[in-house]
Amino acid sequence: MNAPSDLRQFLDAQEKKSLLRFLTCGSVDDGKSTLIGRLLYDSKLLFEDHLSALEKDSRKFGTTGGDIDFALLVDGLEAEREQGITIDVAYRFFATEKRKFIVADTPGHEQYTRNMATGASNSDLAVILIDARKGVLVQTRRHAYIASLLGLRHVVLAVNKIDLVGYSQDTFDGIVRDFAAFAERLGFASIVPVPISARYGDNVIARSEKTAWYKGPSLLAHLETVDVDTDLVAKPFRFPVQWVNRPNLDFRGFSGTLVGGRIRQGDSIAVAKSGRTSKVKRIVTMDGDLSEAAAGAAVTLVLADEVDISRGDVLSAPEGRPEVSEQFAAHLLWMAEDELLPGRQYLMKIGAASVPVQITTLKHKIDVNTLGEHAAKTLHLNEVGYGNFSTSQPIAFDAYRDNRDTGGFILIDRFTNATVGAGMIDFSLRRATNVHWQALDVDKRSRAEQKGQKPAVLWFTGLSGSGKSTIANLVERALFAEGRHTYLLDGDNVRHGLNRDLGFTDADRVENIRRVGEAAKLFVDAGLIVLVSFISPFRSERRMARELVGEGEFIEVYVDTPLEICMQRDPKGLYKKAQAGEIKNFTGIDSPYEAPEHAELTVDTTTADPADLAAGIVVYLREKGYIA
Repeated sequence: MNAPSDLRQFLDAQEKKSLLRFLTCGSVDDGKSTLIGRLLYDSKLLFEDHLSALEKDSRKFGTTGGDIDFALLVDGLEAEREQGITIDVAYRFFATEKRKFIVADTPGHEQYTRNMATGASNSDLAVILIDARKGVLVQTRRHAYIASLLGLRHVVLAVNKIDLVGYSQDTFDGIVRDFAAFAERLGFASIVPVPISARYGDNVIARSEKTAWYKGPSLLAHLETVDVDTDLVAKPFRFPVQWVNRPNLDFRGFSGTLVGGRIRQGDSIAVAKSGRTSKVKRIVTMDGDLSEAAAGAAVTLVLADEVDISRGDVLSAPEGRPEVSEQFAAHLLWMAEDELLPGRQYLMKIGAASVPVQITTLKHKIDVNTLGEHAAKTLHLNEVGYGNFSTSQPIAFDAYRDNRDTGGFILIDRFTNATVGAGMIDFSLRRATNVHWQALDVDKRSRAEQKGQKPAVLWFTGLSGSGKSTIANLVERALFAEGRHTYLLDGDNVRHGLNRDLGFTDADRVENIRRVGEAAKLFVDAGLIVLVSFISPFRSERRMARELVGEGEFIEVYVDTPLEICMQRDPKGLYKKAQAGEIKNFTGIDSPYEAPEHAELTVDTTTADPADLAAGIVVYLREKGYIA
């Protein structure tokens, strides 16, 4: 009869336990998966069918002779079991009498650094494993640096396989000294070294008699008691709005999770970007209203006033608002196979807000093994760099070291929607507070009306030799003859002046188009019809140029001439040189051209005369109202 009551008491007790998220990382075969398996096994959290399956798998895949191979509890992918390594990030949940845990087992290979970073971004503590026989390795330093970069303040240095060195204190002490010397610059709040044997359980759950010289806690004892919650509650109040909750006309709340500090009924709040203020009228949850909520709580805030707040806004205390700027410096871990291209526009997701962003300057990349800084123009897979970022509009943020949730972001490729980078904001460049738009009496509309035309960008794109410049020149000549106000930006001509410092790498091509796009935008603002003739091989940059101007002000003209025809024409002899290897990164030969998918106009120079094509473009401009 007391069973339901006992069950409720048990569930209530579980609910009130604190939660620790931690990850295990280290070099290949340091025993990460074995350690997690041992924790699950010794914590009595495995069902009989799991044990039976583990024994069976150990006989088939195991690497421990006739013993149970605890790593197989975590290494779920067939490829991992066959190779004896961890590839994916494996998450496991377990609990003890004192605490609940979510553990992430992350890969050891360098090429899977991005997977390790994924696990670290959701963790409070890192367990860095070191093989006692091998000591501190390159990958050990790499994982320690990334753990520090991603805001983990607490580290357990688990010196594993201590049994294979005869439980030697000298070996353990030497490894601890080597790691401490490297980690001194990483700013960890705590580093707790523990000698363990994941295979035999020494110092994992309880202190081992075989290491009588070790006076510290067992691994589990430390995980059960380390304090990682106090920091968040002590930080300034931050509440990123994930959803405007409006079920009916009588209720309007703002839902999200507190990522810093605490909030009480009656407290004043401010919208970080607008500065508008109000007071908290209610703190609503599924279980009823609260008088107070702290970091980690998912709640809906109802305010006393009607304030314009949208998804992605950040609420804070009026006296402790985050930075609001469109320019900042940040570290970036690059996570894509394709290299980073400074100047290319990516999508930045920070909290619930998404905005276009460019890396305007890549200052350096970081050798994560030595912490040295090296000059770089781009980043490749798993490399870490530092640079300046520019968003399309001001955003609210904190430095990552102050708040991981409001200072961390991801970069998304705008065409593939793939996550390509993880960033950690360092500080604001404060451009939003010291540079303002100057109000002008003569604007784009008045300039255009004076000229009797609608300003626009005619963007001619196509391969070298396709006929872009020829057609663009004919169009401008026809418009000029009608008294229209135009300007022609040609790829070759611009490289003699504005872009004379740029080469032909992918990164330089991106910067080339970024500058031309900004120049074209100024001509449009002046009320002109600007003709741009550039190969502009990448869709991302053409899209970026389109988004710089207003709706209907960008006309993409695809000069669709096949590569073989362009090579036959070869008016400047460039294809011949490219095929001979004298010109590197030549579009169509050893650098790709991404044809437009939805160009406003497509012209074919193989079936029509350039003059006729130019006349057709002028007719298009007249029909669409760009010229009277």
